[in-house]
Amino acid sequence: MYREFYGLVRRPFEMTPDPAFLYLGDAHKEGLATLLYGVQARKGFTLLSGEVGTGKTTLLHALLSQLDPDTLSAFIFNPRLEPLDFFRLLFDELGIETPCHTKAEYLLTLNHFLIERLEKDQPTLLIVDEAQNLSAEMLEEIRLLSNLETPTSKLIQIMLVGQPELWEMLSRPELRQLRQRIVLRYALRPFDAAETAQYVEERLRLAGFTGKEIFKKKALKELYAVTQGTPRLINVVCDGALLLGFSKEKPVLGAEEIREVARDLDLVPGGAAEKDEPMAAPEAKDGGFLGLFRSRRGGRA
Repeated sequence: MYREFYGLVRRPFEMTPDPAFLYLGDAHKEGLATLLYGVQARKGFTLLSGEVGTGKTTLLHALLSQLDPDTLSAFIFNPRLEPLDFFRLLFDELGIETPCHTKAEYLLTLNHFLIERLEKDQPTLLIVDEAQNLSAEMLEEIRLLSNLETPTSKLIQIMLVGQPELWEMLSRPELRQLRQRIVLRYALRPFDAAETAQYVEERLRLAGFTGKEIFKKKALKELYAVTQGTPRLINVVCDGALLLGFSKEKPVLGAEEIREVARDLDLVPGGAAEKDEPMAAPEAKDGGFLGLFRSRRGGRA
């Protein structure tokens, strides 16, 4: 679609956490340093929280890419599981092939596996993403995993990742034991205005853009105003603005294109919801805004 028009090798604002497009703002760098320290110092429980779309998953992929090769990690991103299903998934992630049928068997096998790794000075990390969706029962099961320890070291490092309500959940009286075990906690914030502009420019560069500019300074300022620096929203709006600019044959985009896309996404007053118009899904397979602009290109994108 718009790649050739703007001189891009690939689409710069895909929704997937592609490491080739990694950009870390100051908050993300600080968060990454905190998480790395928690794993390397074997602190036990750490917690990463952040609003939807602030880049938690991207940060986790950056963390995994920087871990020591001897560190074995299990990444569980669907925590809506019963305890035995959780252990089955954990064993699959860790490569433990010993068949188990009861929770006691799982715990004994896991304890033996982790002790063997500790003897070889090989850390083991469990990351539970979307942890705000965990039941109180599963949170308690995860807490009990932290009891797997020697007199001098934790056998497994556990990282809970979720939206801000995760910390509110841990404030419940019945979860106070888990809350007390969290040694490190980091709350990820969105980009500021300068980081938003740098993020856009860096992703365009990584996508192969070699020209002077696509987004004017006023466009970047408007982009921050409508997204408040949330990376996921930045991607959606920029992708839509590029498609809109392509449909209008505009090589340089201003604040008006950003506002038009933001209205279609109902990010500003006068959007699709207020006009009772159907809003295109940002993650649609056809490129998000394709349906909005077919008519402007005579049915062609």
